[in-house]
Amino acid sequence: MWRAIASNALTLLIVILVAVAVAVAWGRNQYQAPGPSEVAQCVEIPQGARLNEVSKQLEAQGVITSPYIMRTGADYAGKAGQLKFGSYLVPPHASMEDVVDVITAGGPSTCGTEVIFRVGVRANTVVLRDLNPENGRYEDRIRHDPATGELPEALEQAVDKPGARLRVAVAEGTTAWQVVEGLKQAPFLEGTTGPMPPEGTLAPDTYEVGRGANRRELLDRMRAAQDSILAAAWEARPFGLPYQTREEALTMASIVEKETGVPEERTTVAAVFVNRLREGMRLQTDPTVIYGVTNGREVLDRGLRRSELDRRTPYNTYLIAGLPPTPIANPGRAAIEAALNPADSDYLYFVADGSGGHAFARTLEEHNANVARWREIERARGEAEAPVQTD
Repeated sequence: MWRAIASNALTLLIVILVAVAVAVAWGRNQYQAPGPSEVAQCVEIPQGARLNEVSKQLEAQGVITSPYIMRTGADYAGKAGQLKFGSYLVPPHASMEDVVDVITAGGPSTCGTEVIFRVGVRANTVVLRDLNPENGRYEDRIRHDPATGELPEALEQAVDKPGARLRVAVAEGTTAWQVVEGLKQAPFLEGTTGPMPPEGTLAPDTYEVGRGANRRELLDRMRAAQDSILAAAWEARPFGLPYQTREEALTMASIVEKETGVPEERTTVAAVFVNRLREGMRLQTDPTVIYGVTNGREVLDRGLRRSELDRRTPYNTYLIAGLPPTPIANPGRAAIEAALNPADSDYLYFVADGSGGHAFARTLEEHNANVARWREIERARGEAEAPVQTD
């Protein structure tokens, strides 16, 4: 009898073990199988949230099919207690395993609400954007000029929203003064800006920040980033460039930045100025003269006056030899790399061609012909004649 009981118990145990193994295999397959959502979805993980409530939220959103299987899989992987606060984009048909990886990896929020403070050459803008999960792109909801007054209520709420992504974007060609004054208007930053940074030393880029980030510390980040970019480009420069120091290269990069908005032209514009330096020719470039007039504190929405062109300042490259004493703006990475890797060209002149770009020339005769064509365009547009390189 005892032998029969033992045999039956063993059989039952085997059946139970097989059932458990089948259940585990099925659960693993469900955990790793493609999820039900046909579109990408934004998943928000509140501060201090637990996996139990998050898994139920994901089921309600249609991202997963079983909170229990998700929790069991996460627990088995040792990730159940590693939820990271923020908003994360989950791709279409993500498995429960994929979802767990996304919400426990951490890092900046990848979806949800985003508030960007943009520091521009002409104006600053606060932009409220939301991610459209269907196309994976951020779409503007509100654009606000901070100089006009208080933030709209929707922007205030977005800035205070837990998990909102806050960023500061600095445009290429802004001056140090424009950046500093711009940061003073950023609604989610705090603290003073400290001393004015040297011109050209702030890297134009987009910076992720937290609510209440310190303005001076953000400026320090920008300076460190620009120093790193310049150091790398300086180290990789070819032999024979007419710069004695990294600072001179940065000055050239700022001139290139302000002279052309056409990316394909940067290295050619840099080559013209490098060639003129080698030949002992004055640079004769308007942006430096304008900086001498404005000190980088305003946009000159008019042509240069004859009195300004005739006035000797350290930045009037129609009158002085060589480079001006400092940069005239904050150049971006591409302009720095162009200044330190100019095109292999023997061009000595360039003038606007009417299309937003420039016509380049090797000789004064070629240049004068290009200038004549540009003068015709100016007359047709009713514009005053702009200064050009003359020798």
